[in-house]
Amino acid sequence: MSGHSKWHTIKHKKAAADAKRGRVFTKIIKEITVAARCGGGDPNGNPRLRTVLAAAKAANMPKDNIDKAIKKGTGELPGVSYEELSYEGYGPGGVAVYVNALTDNRNRTLPEIRHLFAKYGGNLGESNCVSWMFEKKGYIVVSKARAAEDPLLEVVLEAGGEDVRDDGANWEILSPPERLEQVREAIAGKGIEIVSAEVSMIPKNTVKLEGKKAQQLLSMMEGLEEHDDVQNVWANFDIDESEIDEERAAS
Repeated sequence: MSGHSKWHTIKHKKAAADAKRGRVFTKIIKEITVAARCGGGDPNGNPRLRTVLAAAKAANMPKDNIDKAIKKGTGELPGVSYEELSYEGYGPGGVAVYVNALTDNRNRTLPEIRHLFAKYGGNLGESNCVSWMFEKKGYIVVSKARAAEDPLLEVVLEAGGEDVRDDGANWEILSPPERLEQVREAIAGKGIEIVSAEVSMIPKNTVKLEGKKAQQLLSMMEGLEEHDDVQNVWANFDIDESEIDEERAAS
């Protein structure tokens, strides 16, 4: 039990609350703009845009906001130019941490990310120092209360997915990144509620953390995710769900 799906469940619930304050909308708008800039404004031919539009729909983002973000990405409307960056380093206990960011000022973002690593007992490393420990995959979380393993696995494999993994209270579904939307649509088509679906960096191995180091690492993850320029944070931690619940209760 790694606790990754539990963390995604918490992030999803927190996103619903954050949407009221506009934080989630801001991150999604950035991603839509960059996806449209890189692959065009037609989601049918742009898998990255198609995926973020599903996230926008889940967050109840107004269609007008979505359309404007796409047009800013394609150049039909003026807008801020965002640079896509990744930051890599180590958290408490030697956990590998991989951060994806979109920024309009890398000279501002870098020292702020370095500060967050140091604040929680980690250190920012050089490019590629931990990226080799992760694989890019389509990643979907489904609560065990919503689906049994065998029928879910059958749906996933038929849609081009790779595996269904047990992670405590949830199932973790993996697929090639380009098959994420097909697998998501197949699961949803069976009436199964999805907690989250994204292209994710999946760790090849994990580091077990307990007690203080586990709490430090979770605080670090949350601190990084709260940063305005950070889109996603991934780490190869193995933390029991009870530890994650404890951190949330204390925050």
